[in-house]
Order: sequence, then structure tokens, then C-alpha cells
Amino acid sequence: MAHPQINKFIEKLQLFIENKELIKLTLAGKRDQTSDLKKLIITAVELKRGYCLNFVYRHNTKDITKNYEIAEGMGLVTNALENDFLNAELFSKNENISINTLPNGNVKLKITPSTMQTPVTFTHDKAKERLINPYENIYLRELGITNVNWEVRREMSDKYKQINQYIELLAPNLIELSTIENLHVVDMGSGKGYLTFALHDYLTNKLNLNVKTIGVEFREDLVNTCNSIAQKSGFDSLSFVKGTIEKTELDKINLLIALHACDTATDDAIFRGIKSGAELIVCAPCCHKQIRKAMNVNNVLTNITRFGILKERQAEIITDTIRALILEAYGYKTNVFEFISLEHTPKNVMIVGRKIQHKKIDKKQILKDIAAIKKLYGIEKHYLETLLNL
Repeated sequence: MAHPQINKFIEKLQLFIENKELIKLTLAGKRDQTSDLKKLIITAVELKRGYCLNFVYRHNTKDITKNYEIAEGMGLVTNALENDFLNAELFSKNENISINTLPNGNVKLKITPSTMQTPVTFTHDKAKERLINPYENIYLRELGITNVNWEVRREMSDKYKQINQYIELLAPNLIELSTIENLHVVDMGSGKGYLTFALHDYLTNKLNLNVKTIGVEFREDLVNTCNSIAQKSGFDSLSFVKGTIEKTELDKINLLIALHACDTATDDAIFRGIKSGAELIVCAPCCHKQIRKAMNVNNVLTNITRFGILKERQAEIITDTIRALILEAYGYKTNVFEFISLEHTPKNVMIVGRKIQHKKIDKKQILKDIAAIKKLYGIEKHYLETLLNL
């Protein structure tokens, strides 16, 4: 039989679901320390078959997503609270509720005012509402994406979709940052600012966070243009500065973005993120010249690397694998995946590193694994290793 406080928690959850007020439910603090399941994140979605619960099972090395009918989902939540997790955080439109199971078996329930607003529509496989709304959105007009009537220009429809897909991709990780009171965001190599503006818009107007965003760009004309648009848009906490990834002075970084930074510029960005203790590092590498030139294979892999195109692809895989492993060595849970290209380029791999607190890291073993990869391909040093003095 469930603890009375757990029953009360479940009743509140049921009420939020019935009223469509549920924002997010997170279960953590695993009871079985040998379990690979670290966290369970639940949100509401509306499918063709009706209102459902979306479960994200977060394991050490992978995430598994499943949708359940309400009744089945509620049963799974109850079972998880009783048998799998010690703690839960429930976020709704009007109040937050936390539950904690103490070592002595007592269960504490705490109710506080809401700190989050619904970041996304419940719609899942119906025609969905875009996270970035074109109507009266000044920066979209100034960037040429919408016309004077706030309609998306036909020739810019792909760009508008790409902006929204980018935000949708990052949204689950951005919600994880919602507890940071003063969020400092840096976009390295911000270019024309399409994505910088959209990210700032989402964080401030959708998640209602207190955000300071800086776009770093070497081309002065783009910096001036973007600053002018930021002022017209009323984005007082968004600014653009002229500089480079490695030399621009920044006082604090919670979220670091570096999309399509060429060759070792991606490593410069990751280095800045690691040294700043950034909670989230997002990179989309472009070009992998350093490792391709450094490869000196004298083993069974010779026949793979002697073909130019195959050597290039091997260099891409090795470069980004080592980057991901180095992030893990410094306490980041890292995912590497394909995303829809934002610049119409086949370079569509994204590396996302999320800082994990209180996680025991076997740094020596990770560095041994990296050394083994380098030895196999005859590589002396990865540029990111040089920056970190590894």
C-alpha cells in the first residue's frame, strides 16, 4: 500500500492532468544504485488517439521515449515512486510539488508557488504550433523572415522552419536550465543572428527566464546590424560583440552554443565551456582538418584510410568521438546525434554536453580509452587535449 503522502502526490498529479495544467514531472534519486535508469521525465502530449503521457527514460548512455494512455501512465508513475525513485518534482501552471523519501522511510511533501510556464504546446502529431511565433516578432521582420504583415516570406519558409526545429531540439535541455536564476548564454560565431535571437526569444518569452545573452561574431558589420535589431526588438539583455571564440572576454557562461565552428574552433568553444563550468555545451562541428592531417595508420585500417573520402569520414568520427569522451571526462553527459542542417550542409552532427552534478567520473579510464583510439590511428594529439593540457 502506498504511503499517504505518495497518494496525495498522485492525486495532485491526476488533477493537473485532468485540467491540462501539467508542465513536467521528474522522478530521480534511484533506490537501486546498480540500476542503469537514472531519471524519469514525464510531460503531457496530445496525439491522434487523445491526451497521453510522454515518458523519457534517462539511462546512463541513452534516452528511451514512450507514450502511454493516462490510466496506464499513472500506474507506472505510482509504481516508479514506490519502487524505483526516492524523489519527484511536479511542475504545474499554478504550483510546484516535491516529494522526498528519507532514509528512515518517512516521506516529505512540499508545495510551493509555480516557477515555470508551459514551454510547448501539448500537440504532438497534429499540426503543431511553432515555438517561435512570427506575429509582431520584430527581429523576424528585421531579419527578412516575415513581411510587414508578420507573414513568413515564401522564400524564407525553410529558414523559419529551421529556426523552430533548432529550438525544439534544444528545448528538453533548456528546460533543465530553468532553475538557474540568472542564466548567461553565449553564442560563439553568431553570424547573422537568426538562431541567437530565436534562442533568446524562447528563453525569455516562453520560459520566462532572467537571461543575459551575448552573440560573439568577428565580422563587425554583422555585430552592428544585430545590435540594432536587438534594440528595435526590445531585447535589453541581448547584445553582440566583435571577437573570436578563444579571445573574447566573458564573465560567466551557463549555456554555450557554437554552431558550424570550423575545424579546431569547435575545440576552442568546448574548452571555453569546460573552463567556465557551463551547465550546457552545444556544438555542431564543421570541418575536421586537424585529425585528418594527424592520422598515420600502419595497421589493418590502412585500406580504409587510403581512400580520400573514407579517410575524411573516419577523421570526422574520430574527432567528434574524442570531443564527446573529453566532455564526459569533465563531468558532462554527452549525446551525439544528427540534426536537420541549419546551413544546407551535410555537416549535421550535433554534440550536446550537459553537466551532471555529483556524478563519479572515472577520468583516468576515459583518457585511456582516448589514448587507445589515438594509437590505433597513429594520432599524437587531439587539439582539445592540448588546450586542456591532457
